[in-house]
Amino acid sequence: MLEAKYLSRMDFRGYKDFKDNMKPVVPGRFSFAVDIVDEWAAREPDKRALVYVTDESDVRTFTFAEMSLLSKKAAQYLLDLGIQKGDRVILLLRRRWEYWVAAVALNRIGATVIPASVMLTEKDISYRVQASRARLVIALDDPFVTEQTSHLKDKCPTLIDVIQSGGDDCTFNLGMMQAEPYEGKPVIENDEEMIIYFTSGTTGMPKMAVHNRTYPIGHIITAKYMQKVQNNGLHLTQADSGWAKFGWGNIYGQWICGSAILGYDPIRFQSENLMKIMEKCKPTSLCIPPTMYRFLLRDGLERRHIQSIQWFSTAGEPLSPEVNREFETISGHPIHEAFGQSEGTPITCTFEWLRVKPGSMGKPSPLYDVRLVDKEGKSVEPGDNGEVCIFTQPDETPVGLMCGYDVDGVLQRNYDTIYHTGDIAYEDEEGYYWYVSRTDDMIKCSGYRIGPFEIESVINTHPAVRESAVIGRPDEIRGQVVCAVIVLQAGVEPSDELSAEIKQYVKTNTAPYKYPRIIEYLPELPKTTSGKIIRNVL
Repeated sequence: MLEAKYLSRMDFRGYKDFKDNMKPVVPGRFSFAVDIVDEWAAREPDKRALVYVTDESDVRTFTFAEMSLLSKKAAQYLLDLGIQKGDRVILLLRRRWEYWVAAVALNRIGATVIPASVMLTEKDISYRVQASRARLVIALDDPFVTEQTSHLKDKCPTLIDVIQSGGDDCTFNLGMMQAEPYEGKPVIENDEEMIIYFTSGTTGMPKMAVHNRTYPIGHIITAKYMQKVQNNGLHLTQADSGWAKFGWGNIYGQWICGSAILGYDPIRFQSENLMKIMEKCKPTSLCIPPTMYRFLLRDGLERRHIQSIQWFSTAGEPLSPEVNREFETISGHPIHEAFGQSEGTPITCTFEWLRVKPGSMGKPSPLYDVRLVDKEGKSVEPGDNGEVCIFTQPDETPVGLMCGYDVDGVLQRNYDTIYHTGDIAYEDEEGYYWYVSRTDDMIKCSGYRIGPFEIESVINTHPAVRESAVIGRPDEIRGQVVCAVIVLQAGVEPSDELSAEIKQYVKTNTAPYKYPRIIEYLPELPKTTSGKIIRNVL
C-alpha cells in the first residue's frame, strides 16, 4: 500500500496509540502526480482511479494508467499555452472528470490549482482572478458559466486565456488529446504552493488560503481514518470541485490509499437520484454533508440504497443527534462526524476506535496539537467553552495546515505558535469535543460556509436599501439559512414583492446559494457606539 510510505505506522491498538504514535513521513520533493498517480499506474495499470457518472449518461471508468497518460498530455498542452511552474490556474468544472485530469496535470508541472464553484457570478470570478493573478481559467462548457466568464480577459490583465472543457469538442479536451505526453520532472520543493482555496470571511472579501506540496499527505488521515476508504474500494464524497471538501474526499488521500473515486456529477442535487446512483454503483464508503443526510431521510431512504456502504462520515456543519440515530436505524451504521476548515485537514473526528456520540465532533487528529482555550489563550476545563486552536512550533507548518493567506501577493502566515480556528466548542469528561458556535458570524448553510460581508455588499447596492445586516437563522434541514435584516430608504415600504425582488437581485449578482431565504425589515440596526452592527442582538 502506498500510504505505508507516508506514515510511521498504519495499525494502532486504540485512539490513544493512534494519537500518540501516528506521524506523517514526508519525503523530499513530494509530487502527487509522480509519486501517487504515476506510481499506481506503474504498479497496477488497470487499477480503478475514477468512476464517473451523471444522471444522463452511462458509467465511465478511468484507470490509473489512463489518468497518468491523460494528465501528462494535459500537462504538455498547458505548457504549450504558456502556463509555467508557479502560475495559478482557476478550475470551474463542477465534478466533470476533466477536473481530476487538470488538477493532476497542474501538479505535474508545478503550477497552482485554484478550485472555484460553477455557481459563481462574473463579479465573484473576476475578483478571484484579480486577487490571485491567475494566468488561465478552465471553465465548464455551460451557458451560465460561459456567460459569467465571457468578459474576463477584458477585465483581468493577467489572464492568458479562458478555455472551455466538458465535452470532446471543447478547447481543453481537444488540446489535451492532441498533445504529446509530458515526461519532464521539474524541481519542485515541498514548501512551494500547490493549491489555493478561497475562504469566505465575515469582515471582508474571500481570503486565499495557500497549501504547499505536502497537502495530500495530510489527507491520508482524512481518507484512511476518517472516511475508512478501502484499497480497491469505491469512495463517494458528494461535493462540488470548487470547495475544499472536494479535496478532502475526492482525490488526494483516497488515491494514496488505493481507493477509486465515485465521481457523481449531477447538474443539480436531488436526493432521489443520489439514492439511485448509490444503489447502482455500490460505493463502499460515503462522506456527505449533514444536509444531504437529512434530505435522504426526508425523501424515503431505504437500506437497499446504501447496502454496499460500510462506513459513513460527515463534516461541514453540525449533525443533529436525531438524524444520526434515525440514519443508524436504517443503515445499521452510525455516522462518524469530523470538524475542520478549508485552511487544513480534519481537526477532530470520531475515529474508528471511538464510540459514536451523536452530535459530537469526536477527538483531535494526531496531525495537530489541538486545545480549547479562552480569550487569554489558556486551556479551559472540561465542560467550559473554548476556541478550538492548533498549537505549533515557531515557523512550523504542520502537514495539512495552510502556510498562510496570500494578501496582495505576499504570503502572510496568520499564526506563529497558535492557529485560531474561530470556532467554539467544549470538551466532555471523556475527551469528546462538542461544537457550540463561531467566534465570528460565519453562516453554515447546507455545507456551504457563507460570509455575511459578500451578501451585504450586494444587497446594499439595491436602490431600495439603505443598509443591511446578514445573519444565520437555525433551519431543520439546512442547519442554518441566510437571513437579511434590511433598513429601507426613506419612502420605501416593505412588501412581499420587494423581498422577492431583493432575493433575485442577490442571485443575479453573486452565487445563487448565498441568497437570503429570509428577509426582515427594521427601522434601524442595533449598533455599538463605534457604529458596528451588533449581530448577536439580531
